[in-house]
Formats: sequence, structure tokens, C-alpha cells
Amino acid sequence: MDELDLRIIAALSAQPDAPVKQLASALGIPASTCSFRLRSLRSRGVIAGLRVVIEPAALGASVQAMIRVRLANHSKSGVDALFDALVATPGVLQVFHIAGVDDFLLHVAVSDASALRDIVLDHITVHDVVRATETQLVFERREGAGVLPAVAG
Repeated sequence: MDELDLRIIAALSAQPDAPVKQLASALGIPASTCSFRLRSLRSRGVIAGLRVVIEPAALGASVQAMIRVRLANHSKSGVDALFDALVATPGVLQVFHIAGVDDFLLHVAVSDASALRDIVLDHITVHDVVRATETQLVFERREGAGVLPAVAG
């Protein structure tokens, strides 16, 4: 990746829905160059896609929490089955398979404390591989700076 690729990524990050012509104009490059570079960044997996970010509270899911999951055993099939089940659970925003004392970390958004309890009891602890859970409420969430400033700096 060169400096132009980084500039394109920064511009796209600032305005993901901008048409190629608008990005090219803002960067002072031909639209064909911008389009070629974007295709290359996508084909190399640098840009993995664009997403719509939905505010959970706007859809009635105003309670967010992090749920730590600790396993009793770590068979590959058990871990894979749990991982698949967790990502398919309504209200689960992200699932991280992690190293350390805990094995999974879930970010969830639900309507109330009862719905949070139901995720734990009906979707997590029902799996034989799960030994324990710990739930922590999220008071506020902010996006981090990301990797682009570190790469471009």
C-alpha cells in the first residue's frame, strides 16, 4: 500500500457512501485511478465491505452489555458449535473468541434486564461446554481511532 491507497481509505472512511467521482475529486485524482485503486483494495481484502451502522436504542434495544463466557472444556467441535450459536442469537452484536481467563466476549443490545437475562439463560448457559458467565452493563460506547492513523502516521 502506498500513500494514495491510504488517502483513498481515509476518504472512504470519512464518507463511505460517496460515489467514486466524488472521492476522486476530493483527492484530486482521475476517477479511473480512484476506481482502479478501490477495486484493487477490495480484491486484496484491505477493504472488506461497507456497512450500515444501526443504533440499537432506536430499535428498542437500549440496554447494552458485555458478557464474558468461560468454558469448561475446549474441544474444537464444542467451541465451534458454541461460536456458531452465539453469533446467531438475536441481540448479539459481536462475538469475540479470546485468549485468557475467559473464552468468549459478547457485545449484546437488548430491550431490558429480562431480555439480557434470557440471552444468558436461554442461549449461553444451555451449552454443555459453558462453565460460567459474567455480565457487565455498558454505560456508554465510543468508536476508537482505528488502525488508519497508526498506519498513515
